[in-house]
Amino acid sequence: MSAPDTFVMSVNNMSCASCAGRVDKALRQVPGVLAVDVNLATETAQVTFAPDQASRVDFLAASTAAGYAAQEHSEDNREQVQARKEQRTETYGRRSRLAAVLAAPVILLGMGGHILPGFETLITAVIGQKVNWIIQCIFATAVLFGPGLDFYRRGFPALWRGAPDMNSLVALGTGAAYAFSLIATFLPQILPQGVSGVYYEPASVIVVLILFGRDLENRAKGRTGKAIQSLLGLRVKTAKVRRAEAFVDCPIEDIVVGDFLSLRPGERVAVDGVVHEGSSYLDESMITGEPRPVEKSLGAALTAGTVNGMGHVIYEARRVGQDTTLSQIIQLVEQAQGAKLPIKALVDRLTLWFVPMVLALASATVTAWLIWGPAPALPYALVAGVCVLIIACPCAMGLATPTSIMVGTGRAAEMGVLFRKGDALQLLAGIDVIAFDKTGTLTRGAPVLTDLDVADGFERHAALQVMASVEQGSDHPIARAIVAAANEDGLDLLPIKGGQTYAGLGLSAHVSGEEVILGTERFMQERGINVSGFHASAKALASQGKSVIFAARAGHVMALAGVSDALKPSTQDAIARLKAAGITVVMLTGDRRDAAQQIGAVLGMDEVHAELLPADKSRLLEELKTHARQLAFVGDGINDAPALAAADIGIALGTGTDVAVESADVVLMSGDLLGVVNAIEMSRLTLGNIKQNLFWAFGYNVALIPVAAGALYPGFGMLLSPILAAAAMALSSIFVLANALRLRYVRAAR
Repeated sequence: MSAPDTFVMSVNNMSCASCAGRVDKALRQVPGVLAVDVNLATETAQVTFAPDQASRVDFLAASTAAGYAAQEHSEDNREQVQARKEQRTETYGRRSRLAAVLAAPVILLGMGGHILPGFETLITAVIGQKVNWIIQCIFATAVLFGPGLDFYRRGFPALWRGAPDMNSLVALGTGAAYAFSLIATFLPQILPQGVSGVYYEPASVIVVLILFGRDLENRAKGRTGKAIQSLLGLRVKTAKVRRAEAFVDCPIEDIVVGDFLSLRPGERVAVDGVVHEGSSYLDESMITGEPRPVEKSLGAALTAGTVNGMGHVIYEARRVGQDTTLSQIIQLVEQAQGAKLPIKALVDRLTLWFVPMVLALASATVTAWLIWGPAPALPYALVAGVCVLIIACPCAMGLATPTSIMVGTGRAAEMGVLFRKGDALQLLAGIDVIAFDKTGTLTRGAPVLTDLDVADGFERHAALQVMASVEQGSDHPIARAIVAAANEDGLDLLPIKGGQTYAGLGLSAHVSGEEVILGTERFMQERGINVSGFHASAKALASQGKSVIFAARAGHVMALAGVSDALKPSTQDAIARLKAAGITVVMLTGDRRDAAQQIGAVLGMDEVHAELLPADKSRLLEELKTHARQLAFVGDGINDAPALAAADIGIALGTGTDVAVESADVVLMSGDLLGVVNAIEMSRLTLGNIKQNLFWAFGYNVALIPVAAGALYPGFGMLLSPILAAAAMALSSIFVLANALRLRYVRAAR
């Protein structure tokens, strides 16, 4: 059997949760389907299938046959899809405004008497009731079959197919009110005595309110996709590429691996590459979330979408097209926004049957009013039935989960947090134990100079300058740490002569005519140099797991240096925040026990496990899982792949150039551990937001459907107006969207 294939479709005309349910059902009936996830907020459907049993064309045809035209969602048509969404938003805005203008005379003639005393009497005296109703009929017809025609054009066919949706509810409700009014206007004799009356005004206002609600809904949906649009905006259309010894403008599609590109100040990097000539500082905040510009010189990696500072750089293309980091990030964010969380599956099952249930309730309501309602029963039955149909539209339920996911994952991406797997967004909210790899995760992953004690008669900068000068030709990690420290202090390296290396001991060279020796205490003793004054300091540094280096000049000890893999600047703050959130924090490392215990004590780790092999880490995680509700592991995403896979949620730290870490559920674009805090915070806030939306959406229907059916009439003589029902239905969707949009303003931990 061939490997499963997955693709994403853009699905048109989905307006409510029932629409999404119908598309889901149609796609699942295609032979060979393995998984389907239809997302109302993104208007997409992701299908996983066996390619030897079905093809992509089959799924596109199935969706179209169900009444929802579809096309493949790809890199090439993203902008077309967005343009179509913007056009639809404009269309609904235009329709709602036109409907409001056409409905104004109906509202004035139908409700004027409730606003202005004596207005109804005046109208009846001047033009008569019959003419009044005919005028209302003309304008109501223009509203319903002009701006509101889509409700009938889509709603009734869906009803005939046995798959009613929100449009069907609106079409039935307003259609019933309109049909009754037509009879009352032109054939009143066929109605029972005392029931003549018109409902043009409720039918017209319902259409206006629902169109207005959809206009606001589409505008809000556009804002929920802001993260994707921001990422798409980072892509460049053309770049200057070397062709025949000259740089010419070249479409991004024509760039291939190995091309050399020119990057001038203020320009965006077109494709992933490495610096070939020049140096500069680049703003990578749009990719990693890191606010500080990053220095780039010969051999440094460049990421597509980042912005060059003041320098001019020539770089070689290494990843192009959909292989670039930016394209992979866009794909990951889209996957996360279309994710089907466990909580969403329950909602989908409920909403699929919700519209048929509402139709049944409306029929029961009409029947009950006709049997037990006061005379004249027919108008009461009509009003109650229309109210039930209108107020129960399941838009809010369908939007409750996907809109929160869209906004939450989009805001997380802006913070540099990418959710690769759908259930990670929900599971991460419940973690109570989090384990960290040490090297490269809690620490920088490369030695740095942490301590430098100088002997009497020597000055710190002078000592560091001499030591770095001797080490400048060495590739040893300790040597690089000392040279880097000198560079950070802006010290110029001095010329040396007669440099010599002694394996396992140290090295020597002449600086300004004097011999300088760097190395171990044993090396110093062999050279007859007295280091007794630094014994206590050396012992203290060694106990902390640091490498100890002595330096001597002209036969006298000059300084003692401590080099270690230092903690990242944000590590202590991140661990403190996690512990404050009630999470148990564990460190797993292959380093020596004494060094691990020292770092664990500094950070306040709850548990420290040292001298571990990769297999030991996986075994320990399995043990920790038995005592944890949810366990997360944070590692570098490459060396820690087994541990990342063993945890409930694997979180991989990256530098922005390796986003496709297959073993991780969550990828952090920077190495900053505050990204872990941001990931957990966004997960908890998003899940909380979903629960708030679902509580509102279901609570709204549970509370108001009985009111719409007339539950308050026996005790209080109150019957809900269809106009108020339409307003409440529109407001429920707007509330859900507005609540989800609050996630856009979550602040990243700094």
